[in-house]
Amino acid sequence: MRNLKPILLLEDDAVDAATVKKAAKDLNVANALIHFVNGEEALEYLRNQANPMPCVIILDLNMPRMNGIEFLKIVKADSALRCIPVIAITTSKADSDKRQCFDNGIAGYIVKPNNYDEFVKAFKILNLYWTLNELPENTPNLPNSVSIP
Repeated sequence: MRNLKPILLLEDDAVDAATVKKAAKDLNVANALIHFVNGEEALEYLRNQANPMPCVIILDLNMPRMNGIEFLKIVKADSALRCIPVIAITTSKADSDKRQCFDNGIAGYIVKPNNYDEFVKAFKILNLYWTLNELPENTPNLPNSVSIP
């Protein structure tokens, strides 16, 4: 089974968002990428029953209006959203940020590599994770995975 649900990207920096989009294109990622620049907009999307739920949320921590840790706390407290894996890809190396993320159910924490080739290597591994990861079938709004030959 290959998971073709969309990827939700929360990233306020235009250059970093472009890097994620370029890496996805270069790796021929089949999942659609849905991009938001802050947590409030992403929560609106996630709470709208008409929208497909993502297979993973890629989260920057330093965002306007609602930072990544605040967003993570809200998602993990919501019974309809908590099973969606959230992976932080951030510039923060602070142990306090790492601890807060893991205390609030983050699936992974990656410090953004400084060069594109290293970022692509990390993104390739993440792509394998979310395309193979299976969410519970009884999760609201989460369409089933798509089989590949």
